[in-house]
Amino acid sequence: MEELVIIIAKALVDHPEDVTVKTLEKDRLVVYELSVHPDDVGKIIGKQGRIAKALRTVVASAAVKMDKRVTVDIIS
Repeated sequence: MEELVIIIAKALVDHPEDVTVKTLEKDRLVVYELSVHPDDVGKIIGKQGRIAKALRTVVASAAVKMDKRVTVDIIS
């Protein structure tokens, strides 16, 4: 799942070498903290948060098999 977030994020940004994902697990919740270059934060979020929402939807759909709740937090 972490690789999925990395692949999608690297395809969207200008500085793919700065994309990192940190995984935090709590009971039935998995949080992926996506960190990108400060210049690329707008590209990951998108207009009115559409890209971020789509990324979260894809990850949540892929997580159905894991029987856990999954979310993606974007940090600069």
